[in-house]
Amino acid sequence: MRILIADDHDLVRETIAAFLKTEGDAEVDTAGSLSEALQQVKANGTYDLVLLDYNMPGMNGLDGLKEMHTANEARPVAILSGTTTRALAEEAIAEGAAGFVPKTLAPKSMITAARFMAEGEIYAPFGFMQQKTDTASDLLTQRELEVLQGICRGQSNKEIARDYNLHEATVKLHAKTLCRKLNARNRTHAAMIARDRNLV
Repeated sequence: MRILIADDHDLVRETIAAFLKTEGDAEVDTAGSLSEALQQVKANGTYDLVLLDYNMPGMNGLDGLKEMHTANEARPVAILSGTTTRALAEEAIAEGAAGFVPKTLAPKSMITAARFMAEGEIYAPFGFMQQKTDTASDLLTQRELEVLQGICRGQSNKEIARDYNLHEATVKLHAKTLCRKLNARNRTHAAMIARDRNLV
């Protein structure tokens, strides 16, 4: 199993690499930024799994995930993160991440997660994904908030899709999901709730 770990914190990167090498019997390369990681893929070929730190230089949110996914020829790429919300984990997976891995994961769990993702499965720790969120803005993904803003502006699904370069069916799906998350009966009700809670 060939793994690439990209993280700008030397200690975190080398610790995770050491776990996977000694316990997981993996061949591990490391990088300190997204551009360095992309160069590694170009030089060494695709990896069975790439782990990207969400907050490192060059990531630009989840844009780095998409860039690496293309470079790694659609083979598994997962997000590694120290602190974040459940909504971000859900958004990363929706955008094609093979998983969402907290840096606090125990060594054996990290190895299990890596093997799982390298096999093409999606990984997210159950306990983390069950966390209660405090506010609706934590609950909604960035894309859902954008769709919600469009709804509040009185735009149709078609208009929102055009503004954010999405398929109309994708907007419809996001609208349905955010209505469920906000306990809204319909789009108009969702807009009212959003305004009441200062979400937009």
